[in-house]
Amino acid sequence: MVVSDRVLYRELMTDNLRWDALQLRDGDIIISTPPKCGMTWTQRLVSLIVFDGPDLPGPLSTVSPWLDQTIRPLDEVIAILDAQQHRRFIKTHTPLDGLVLDDRVTYLCVGRDPRDAAVSMLHQTTNMDRDRMRLLHEAAVPAEQRLGPPAPQPGSGRGVVEEFRHWLEGPALPPPGVGFTPPKGIGTLANVMHQFGKVWERRHLPNVALFHYADYQADLVGEMVRLAGVLGYNLSRDRARELAQYATLGEMRSHASEIAPNTTDGIWRSDEQFFRRGGNGEWQEYFTRDEYRRYNHRINQLGAPEMLAWAHEGRRGCDPEDA
Repeated sequence: MVVSDRVLYRELMTDNLRWDALQLRDGDIIISTPPKCGMTWTQRLVSLIVFDGPDLPGPLSTVSPWLDQTIRPLDEVIAILDAQQHRRFIKTHTPLDGLVLDDRVTYLCVGRDPRDAAVSMLHQTTNMDRDRMRLLHEAAVPAEQRLGPPAPQPGSGRGVVEEFRHWLEGPALPPPGVGFTPPKGIGTLANVMHQFGKVWERRHLPNVALFHYADYQADLVGEMVRLAGVLGYNLSRDRARELAQYATLGEMRSHASEIAPNTTDGIWRSDEQFFRRGGNGEWQEYFTRDEYRRYNHRINQLGAPEMLAWAHEGRRGCDPEDA
């Protein structure tokens, strides 16, 4: 069964209607996360399972492309995916209600404490060559098909503290069925929680599985075994331990040109800096006591307690399978 009653998520650099050009296959894997919530980490884990080892047939950003991103011509991305003979795994930052849901496809969704994701996104934008992205977008998308003006560089025109206040107070999203232009800069808390919510609503579907950054940090080997089981592979803990060494932060950083996203596009000032820290609690440098109180009030407007517990702590906070 295919469900295609989608919400539109379209802005300058991403367009979920690009999915219409792809013919999904039995066994496809789609990885959906908000930005900086463990996408690349999950792609690497999936690659280690699919290929049963660290070697890739090309850079990860080509093997597992971000289909929605509008800096590569759509026909080129589709041609790459159509030519792949291995089990395909595809990246997207589109929430599940913006995707075609197909029973033959496994949807992996990854969470992270929204505050840590926001800090990580702030640092990522300083590593990004916006002029290069603009040139790639203009080469890939005809002028009449472009969807809006360039997003402002976070921190330009407003300070970091103000950037986080905007992230915290940013508007809630429109109701389903209304076209949505994602927030600019580092986005908003409401946007992240909206995407988590669309996953949470579907968490008991047999082809939807939730993972979490904190769970990877706590037990990467165990989560890799669980991930393999979701994908239909019989992976022993011993073999997972061997493979997991290739998915540590340091190991991915040392092979950043192969593992980091968009390395073939030249949009990073430093590929290695994409794997900057990967820690927890850095948000405390940007939150005053008043903002911390406001965050607690705001977050409780955006999700049910069980989902919020999972969003902040992973399965230690709330196991989605039991909620």
